[in-house]
Amino acid sequence: MPLAEDYIQELKNRSLKSRVYRKHQLIGLEIAQLLEDRGHKSLYIKLAKQNNPEKLLGIAKEISKNKSIKNKGAYFMTVVKLTKARNYK
Repeated sequence: MPLAEDYIQELKNRSLKSRVYRKHQLIGLEIAQLLEDRGHKSLYIKLAKQNNPEKLLGIAKEISKNKSIKNKGAYFMTVVKLTKARNYK
């Protein structure tokens, strides 16, 4: 059984390594790190791909500086939603 345990440990180690191939992937991961929300990293990557990634990164940096926000991910999504609504009007 040690081989099976070693293999499982190897798979866990591989999953921790980042494989970033495109700019939007890197920015999405940076946003997730800034917002302390690694669980939704795929959402941030998708947002960075579909929208202006630099603008999203700027919003995330501003939010990460504000220590009074408890749920930074939810606040970020609200700000992005409001920004999109303003741009469409």
